[in-house]
Amino acid sequence: MIRDLSQVLRRILEDTRLSSRFPELAEAQISFERPSETFSPGQTTVNLFLYDIRENLELRSNEPTIEMRDGQAIIHNPPKRIACSYLVTAWPIGGEELPLQEHRLLSQVLQLFSAYPTIPDIPFLENTRLAGQDLPLPMVTAQVERVQSASEFWTALGNQLRPSITVTVTIAIKELFEPEPTPIVITQDWQLGQRISPSSPPQLVPSTQQGFLGQRISPSSPQLLPGNEQRFFRIGGRVTDADNKPVVGATVVLVERNLRAATDRDGNYSIGAIPAGAYTLRVQLDDGVQEANITIPVETAASNYNLELQQ
Repeated sequence: MIRDLSQVLRRILEDTRLSSRFPELAEAQISFERPSETFSPGQTTVNLFLYDIRENLELRSNEPTIEMRDGQAIIHNPPKRIACSYLVTAWPIGGEELPLQEHRLLSQVLQLFSAYPTIPDIPFLENTRLAGQDLPLPMVTAQVERVQSASEFWTALGNQLRPSITVTVTIAIKELFEPEPTPIVITQDWQLGQRISPSSPPQLVPSTQQGFLGQRISPSSPQLLPGNEQRFFRIGGRVTDADNKPVVGATVVLVERNLRAATDRDGNYSIGAIPAGAYTLRVQLDDGVQEANITIPVETAASNYNLELQQ
């Protein structure tokens, strides 16, 4: 991925549309060498030395993203944002006043990179691993104090101090392995009982909502007298056919309670309110009927209220 980034920066500098405006840059070769004492290009060169790779803490996120796929949820960890910093130097060969040639090359590079606050959407980008990044790739040029001590930096490289430009691009490193799909289990949990305050009448109050398995949301709710509350649930699931396509307009029946619901265009349904316990869930459409034994609320991470209708 970092190699792709370097190639994208090369393509920006080699943009043929700018050859008439930046003729010196158009004739220079682009390299990514370490500018040590032995670095001696044979022709005029603009060199981009990748000298620093670190996490961009300003763009760090701890919020996962949830992808819906075939009636299941895939929970992705947030990508790590990595800042890649390049030291850009110019190395003119031949002609007079080499320092002024160097300054002109750096000026052209500075104008070109400064025109892009993010990596531009060039055709080459589509064929790299940078395509489809969640955020535009921020590109910062000539950042103040990116190199803390220029003299010490060049001494470490074993070369003499020379003018340079820093360019930093932040890329996203996504998780290496695809997460396992998680069944979507939608359960609303209600409690009916007497408030702790004796003047309050019995009422039905929301206690918790359970979304994707393992994720539990607890809104604030009135306190009920211990031993007085009754719990009810509202469940939801998805009905699919043998090809895992949603079944529209099927009737889902909770047999023991004679509660019914119809599936929507995505095959989803919801039924409630239901006391906790073991039940039979039946789905039917025309001549197709399918039943499943369920427990409310779900007991394991592998449990759900989804049904497959065989027709």
